[in-house]
Amino acid sequence: MKLRLHHVFILTELDAPPADKLVSLGMQESFGRVHKGQGTANRRFEFSNGMLEFLWVHDMQEATTGPGARLRLAERAGNLKDKACPFGVILSPVDSSDCDLPFSGWSYQPDYFEPPMAFHVGGNSEQLAEPLCIYAPFFNVPVNNYEEEPRQTDFAGSVQIKLSVACNALSDQLTAASFAHGLQISVGDEHLMELTFDDCRRGMHRDFRPELPLIIRW
Repeated sequence: MKLRLHHVFILTELDAPPADKLVSLGMQESFGRVHKGQGTANRRFEFSNGMLEFLWVHDMQEATTGPGARLRLAERAGNLKDKACPFGVILSPVDSSDCDLPFSGWSYQPDYFEPPMAFHVGGNSEQLAEPLCIYAPFFNVPVNNYEEEPRQTDFAGSVQIKLSVACNALSDQLTAASFAHGLQISVGDEHLMELTFDDCRRGMHRDFRPELPLIIRW
């Protein structure tokens, strides 16, 4: 089946202080929320064709015993210095009538969504060195109409996202995700996310390492 990237997330510390650096760069922050039952909260930056989410564990008990415990977000967040991957990719179908599942995995019904809006989580969720792969058949991607409206910032346009993953080989689930429109995934020396806006038309970039495994080009 054909997939598109809906959004990506980066696990970070409480309240995601690194997100302030994106605000100072000129990115417009959207609303954040608490994920009831999952034990996490977020800060979000939306683009014309996707979103970057900063995610952190705000309730350890919920994160480890709630319905989302199998995501192992608390364990991932607590082991980032030991090569746990801080990333997650959330995918949606290109054709909303496609009822197939893109990879093997398990169903996760979050408390913050009404049934039957459940995520399909890739079976690689036990591999902490890989990003979480989550399929959301009910998610829509915003219409890419930024060229028809006045540009407010350098980051209002279309974004391509590349993930480098510090592992020996990609799992079947991650390989399937790597074919999603708007997303590239490859094996690398470190966990790294790269966002490129409008084909880097201004020829500028900002590297947020070592504080954050993120490079932004615009």
